[in-house]
Formats: sequence, structure tokens, C-alpha cells
Amino acid sequence: MRKDAGLNGDLDRLPQLSWLLFLKAFDDLEQNRMIVDPGYQPALPTGLRWSAWAADPTKRKQGDALITWVNGTLLPGLAGLEGSGKAGDPRATLATVFKETNNRMLSGYLLSDLIDQIDKVHFTSADDIHTMAHLYESMLREMRDAAGDSGEFYTPRPVIRLMVEQVDPRLGETVLDPAVGTGGFLVEAYEHLRAQARSATEIATAKRSISGFEKKPLPYLLCQMNLLLHEVEQPKVTRTNSLTFPLADQRKAGVDVVLTNPPFGGEEESSSLENFPADSRTAETAWLFLQVVMARLEKKKGRCGIVVPNGVLFANEGAPARIKKKLLTEFNLHTVVRLPNGVFAPYTLIPSNLLFFEHGGPTKDVWFYENPLPEGRKNYTKTKPLRFEEFADLQAWWGGRGRVARVENEHAWKVDAAAVAEDGYNLDLRNPHRADDLAHRSPEELVKELIAVEEQILEALGHLQVELRGDG
Repeated sequence: MRKDAGLNGDLDRLPQLSWLLFLKAFDDLEQNRMIVDPGYQPALPTGLRWSAWAADPTKRKQGDALITWVNGTLLPGLAGLEGSGKAGDPRATLATVFKETNNRMLSGYLLSDLIDQIDKVHFTSADDIHTMAHLYESMLREMRDAAGDSGEFYTPRPVIRLMVEQVDPRLGETVLDPAVGTGGFLVEAYEHLRAQARSATEIATAKRSISGFEKKPLPYLLCQMNLLLHEVEQPKVTRTNSLTFPLADQRKAGVDVVLTNPPFGGEEESSSLENFPADSRTAETAWLFLQVVMARLEKKKGRCGIVVPNGVLFANEGAPARIKKKLLTEFNLHTVVRLPNGVFAPYTLIPSNLLFFEHGGPTKDVWFYENPLPEGRKNYTKTKPLRFEEFADLQAWWGGRGRVARVENEHAWKVDAAAVAEDGYNLDLRNPHRADDLAHRSPEELVKELIAVEEQILEALGHLQVELRGDG
């Protein structure tokens, strides 16, 4: 793939590899299903199946003829598939995936060589699937460093694993990620549910239990492939923007668990804002997604783990304050985990936090836990990233599902919710057990903090500017 002139870096190579793998995996799974169920009708027309056009190199088109056929017949044929309208129809999923998929390779000979390599992977073999899944996840990690602004859909696996383990979805519960990205939360949630399964029926229940929404075509394609590699054959992921549904509809479609890292720092279209109450409308996506999550949890009295930037904690005026008031009065915001700087680098240096809450307020006390950097470390790097083991003390302190026997220590402290309300619902609270000793902090650390504060100020001014435009 590196030899092909049409592929410029990982952002081109990974989508190209993904849709080819997707077709190979889909065909393998369908052929296996036809053996198990002789009455099964394949979703793809014969000519578009991998086994028909790709598997046999003696029958496969070569050179420019292959490129012409892929661009002019294969991809348009896949994009034009018509589903039955029934939920879970694979034709609808295929059409959605391939409507915005392009062949980026220019050399038919190199494409043919790539097809030969992909054809060696057998998606009916558990060993091949697991090996490919590990390879694919490593490629996703590499992709984040080349992604630039597109990196918003990547969440470090240790953070995902922590959130899933602490929220602890149970078999039979429904799990939603309204901003699914490449599917990290859904993959981890499925593995968590599958570990509880004791039969094929319960495994099938686990697969049906996870769902999500993703509005961007590239992460949507990557998510579909990611779930397919983890043996979720018909992923319930919809290619749409979660914010386009009115909150009343979100409440009706309730779920037991939400796990998500929604995009923040962006602005939504005015049509999406009309789905939210007038007094809680804001262009900042983090606040909109927080409202969506709360609405989704109301019907089933569910629970949530969500990643938010510092701005969500300190904002205490206007719509943000009203949203946080609803959070603390109608939900139990039981835990705020303050992550060290650099966890989400290189996308943002703004400190991030994990909010854990459940329906059924009001909140009485909010526990804060400041997870420290490892001893002697000043930040995280590509070669020395966050490790899951660094959350061991936090998990030991957590107190299980009942969150029992929590105690204050150098990293943990408790705040009365009434005091938070009196302070305008400000949650950007410092650790009272840690002295803010400027003399012993490095210049680099101080500069990073100043930059983060300036970014928060600019973010607040941006919101004010938007609101002033609206008043005008």
C-alpha cells in the first residue's frame, strides 16, 4: 500500500484496508451462515461478493481493468443496495458504509497484490479474527497520531476500559454510545458483557445490547470494521448525528448505560439546537451531548460514564449552569475523576475529566478523585502513554458497585452538593489535600496550565459571542 501513489499516509491506507477487509469478512460470515442455514439468502448479489470477484486470482481483473471495475461497478453497486426496511437488514448497513467509500488506490496491480494478502485472512477462524483484531486496533492507535483534527474520535483504551469496568454493564442491559467514533466503547462493553455470558443465546444477547450513532463517514466505516473483527456480525451503529433527535424522542428510546467521549470544542448547526429547550441551548457540543445522555437515562433510570473537558466543570452561568443544575438535582453525580494533563495529547492539552452519574437524584455528595501522573513523570508521550495499571489505586478506592467504604485521602475528597449549588454549580475544584506549591512546579507545567486557562477563557468568550449574536 505504501507503494501506491494514491495513498498518502495512514489516513488513506486505513480506510482503504478497512473496506476491503469488511467485504472479505462479510463474505466469509455469509458463506458460513449458508452452511449452517441452507435457506439463508445472501445479502449481496453474486457478482459483488468477495468470493466471486476477488478470491480467485485467475478470474480477477488486473491492472487498469480492475480499477475501472472497482470504481465503476463494485462500489456503486454496494452503495446502491436497497434494504427491506427491517431493523438489522445488512443491505442497509452495506449501502450506508459504501455510499461515502472511495477506492484510493491508482495501481490495479498493487490493489491485486493487496487483495491476495487479505484473502489469506479467514474470518471463520477464531485465531485469524483475534489476530486481525489486535492488528487493527494497533493501526487505529497509529492513526490517531496522523489524524490531526480527525483524532477527536480516539479515546485511549485504558480510559475506555476504566469507564466500562466502573459503570459495569450487566448482561441484558442496553449500552449506548451516542458519539461512537471508531467503536472503542462498544467493543469494550461487548467484551465486558460477553465475559458474563454462559451460552450462545447469552452471547447473542450481548451482541444485541450495544448500539451507537456516528455522523462522520470515516469513523463510521472504522467502527463497523472494528465491531465485525470482534465478532459482532450486525453492528447496531447508525450513521447519523445524535443531536438531530428531539429530546422527547431521546427519552422514549431509553437505555440502561451510556458510555461515551463526545466531541467538544465544536459548534452545531442551528437546526440541531431547536431540539433542545430554549433555556439550555448552546452551540458547544459537549453541553448538548450531556443533555442527550441525561434524556437517554431517564426512562430506565440508567447510569453513565462520560468524558468532558474542564470547561464543563467550571462554567457556571447561563445555559451551562442550568444544565448542571438539572444534572445535580435529577441525577446522582457520585464521582468525578480528574485525569492528568496529556492523556488526550496531541488532540488537546485541555485537562479532561470523567463524570459518573445515575438517574435518581438529587445528588447529596460529589466524590472527586485526582488520578496522578506516575512517580517521576511530567507528562505522557507516544512512547510512554497512559497504562491501565495506573488506575489500580482508583479502582481499589472505588468501593465496588455499591461504592462503599470510600475514604478521603491525598487523591480523593468529598464535596457537599449544596455547597456546589451555592457556588453556581462550579465543579472545577482543586484537591484540598495537595498544596499548590508553585516553587516546586516546573516552568513547563506552569506554562501548560496557563495555556489551558487561556483556552478556557477563549472558549467562554466564544460562547458569549454566539449568545450575543443570537440576541441581535
